[in-house]
Amino acid sequence: MHFRLVTHFPKFLNLICLLLPIAPVHSEEAIKPNIVLILCDDLGYGDLGVYFQNEGDGGRTPKVEMAATPRLDAIAAGGMQLRHHYTGAPVCAPARASLLLGVHQGHANVRDNQFDKALEDQHTLASVLKEAGYRSACIGKWGLQGGKEMPAHPLNRGFDEYFGYISHGAGHLHYPKEDKKKLHDGKEEVGADYDKCYTTDLFTARAKRFIIDHHAKQKEKPFFLYLAYDTPHAKTQAPSCAFPEGYGVKGGLQWLGTPGKMINTAIGKPDSWLYPEHQDATWNDPERGARRPWPDTAKRYATMVRRIDDCVHDLVITLRDLGLEKNTLVVFTSDNGPSKESYLRGRDANGYPRGFDPGFFRGYGPFDGIKRDCYEGGVRVGAITYWPGTIPAGKTSSQASQFHDWMPTFCEMAGLPAPARSDGVSLLPELTARGNRSASTIYVEYSNKSATPNLEDFQPSRRGQPRRQMQMLRAGDFVGVRQNIQSHGDDFEIYDVVKDPGQRRNLASSMSDLQKRFKDRVLQIRRPNSTAPRIYMDNLAIPAVVPSSATVPGLEMQVIPRAVPWPVASFAAKQESRIMVAAPQVAEPAIRTAHGLIFSGWLKVANEGSYTFSLPDGCRAILKLHEATVLDTDRGDGSGTVKLAAGFHPLFLSAAIKENSPAPELRWAVEGKEAAPVPAEAFWRNKN
Repeated sequence: MHFRLVTHFPKFLNLICLLLPIAPVHSEEAIKPNIVLILCDDLGYGDLGVYFQNEGDGGRTPKVEMAATPRLDAIAAGGMQLRHHYTGAPVCAPARASLLLGVHQGHANVRDNQFDKALEDQHTLASVLKEAGYRSACIGKWGLQGGKEMPAHPLNRGFDEYFGYISHGAGHLHYPKEDKKKLHDGKEEVGADYDKCYTTDLFTARAKRFIIDHHAKQKEKPFFLYLAYDTPHAKTQAPSCAFPEGYGVKGGLQWLGTPGKMINTAIGKPDSWLYPEHQDATWNDPERGARRPWPDTAKRYATMVRRIDDCVHDLVITLRDLGLEKNTLVVFTSDNGPSKESYLRGRDANGYPRGFDPGFFRGYGPFDGIKRDCYEGGVRVGAITYWPGTIPAGKTSSQASQFHDWMPTFCEMAGLPAPARSDGVSLLPELTARGNRSASTIYVEYSNKSATPNLEDFQPSRRGQPRRQMQMLRAGDFVGVRQNIQSHGDDFEIYDVVKDPGQRRNLASSMSDLQKRFKDRVLQIRRPNSTAPRIYMDNLAIPAVVPSSATVPGLEMQVIPRAVPWPVASFAAKQESRIMVAAPQVAEPAIRTAHGLIFSGWLKVANEGSYTFSLPDGCRAILKLHEATVLDTDRGDGSGTVKLAAGFHPLFLSAAIKENSPAPELRWAVEGKEAAPVPAEAFWRNKN
């Protein structure tokens, strides 16, 4: 029997290492932490006080201070800020798909502007945590359901409870009944009972109810709450009343459950109430040379952000009241950069246009770019992490991370090895200050027919620049980005985003080696998707690499002695479980005693060409070449075709073994010829 895949990744560019130690498979006795993941919609990096509004950054300051987020600022002070955290994509649906699936946009099935497309039936944050005994709830905006039949409803993707807007379009407006938008409780439409319910309040009240009920009825089980706000996205609608007094179990937002008054803020007039500091705010208008009231849309937007601030604080105090704060990780982030949408028409009473100008508060912070841009302002969203007693307070991270890193992070917290399919690395060592974490793979691809807006803060050459096909990736402090791509030969702009967050100084002319590595790497970490074609690169061969050390024939095989629920990215085990094999063959006794196998090394290809890999039916395995998932027989297709350049390709094959599992014999069909076992002479490993 033959097993072929190798994973010794090159060291250049800090590529992800798939064989990192991770926590062992969970035991029932372990105390597993709860997880609250909060995702805002179109909240810009620059909209938060702690990131930008309070003091500015990178040579820029807010044009007008928003009086933004005092509660979130306090939460950030009690935990760690991930200021170099990236979304999966610069628009909501693909960003959410990457977050939930634990893969970047080079592997996600939802890409570009595929709103309401069905999230593929794969491992999700909810489904993997279910394996560890978690009860999970998704509350808020989904947008990945797959049409009227909703095959990818959250309840079909691992969640135990769902409440919110199932469709993407519903999330553009924030009063379900008054705006005639479909609201779902589970799979039942319930909007008729929800008079005057502002969604930020509504989703928060429902989230509090989930936490309180879970604690009362199932406190022995950990919970996972994915709270996906639909604000401050799209129509700039305000609450109907002031935030209720107090916070937590007995104060703040309360779920009443009475038709017509489902929550305690279902009073007053919808879209009418502004925070006093926003209602009466003025600014120095340089065009008029005098202080003027804020535009109406700016007042509304600032109130929407401040309401999120109050709501998140209300959740944290609820955890504290229930004694759960020290056993709960809270993550707060956004799906992409700020938008210029408002859905309001005409001019306000002071003569301002009622469209929203993201430059008024500089919601993009020290960066260029907004939603739908692959410059930092469109994709760097930051994250606040809070876990008292576990995450040290007052810390700020400058290490880059991305949405798909939450999958292995949550798995490690739950005591599970991450699925091999995931593109992420665990952030837990950094968050807890207990070790060094591996470098994250930062990658975005996106296509859109619009243009970067003509905002005065942005570099002149970017204003009005066509977007179209775009890519962004990061290596260390350096980001490569290109827009309106015509061919794979088009150069990346290269910026040191630590020293130059505004991406003003293009270093490409002096970094030819990095330019080549960027161009090679975007072919080595992704797979094409026919629904989102990249004509400039989809038919190119994956470049080979030069091994980082001397090689010898064979592979390294690791035998996993304990049960694993899926092919795993890595598994901490004793050194004797790692066996150097002369050829990729596994004896039957080893199969019978193993619960999983990992083969790693190099695949040496003699000639450039198309290679179709396959495994026997019933063999649950993941094959990666470089970082590209070529074959997935765990939850995906039974074969995978890839074009490879001649030379060495890092190879990794992970299989989950159960009783009566077939031997993991790797086969290939070269240039359409008949499939055959991959010959032993194609496999190599590092000498030391």
